[in-house]
Amino acid sequence: MRKIPALFALTGMATLLAGCGSTGLFNRDRPDEFAVQRQAPLVIPPDFALTPPAPGAPRPSDRTTATQAQDALFGAPAPRSEVERTAGNRAGTAAASIRSTVGDPATNTVAKGDVTRDIIAAPQGDGREAQAVIGG
Repeated sequence: MRKIPALFALTGMATLLAGCGSTGLFNRDRPDEFAVQRQAPLVIPPDFALTPPAPGAPRPSDRTTATQAQDALFGAPAPRSEVERTAGNRAGTAAASIRSTVGDPATNTVAKGDVTRDIIAAPQGDGREAQAVIGG
């Protein structure tokens, strides 16, 4: 008879101890308290002849927390200056296959000279073993 209360106590302590673990019976997904977003307040429109929004359409006043954080840190996107627009218009658009064309071994290249070749052929590193040669 003395074993039954001890068994209940042992079971209760094991259950309480299991609640402290990160896995097991009491593990559950908890909400991220930093991802909570405030809902926009309800506003009565001044014009009551508005049409209702389409079902499933996003609310125009809702912004994600990521967008709000970006706007708070960096401000709204700045309009492009005249110089930027002109440079972009003169540059045009790149061909869709430019990356594969440049990486193709059959692509013809222009020789830029011995100095450029030596710079490209130089071994990678932080330059501790670099030596300067004067004269030639």
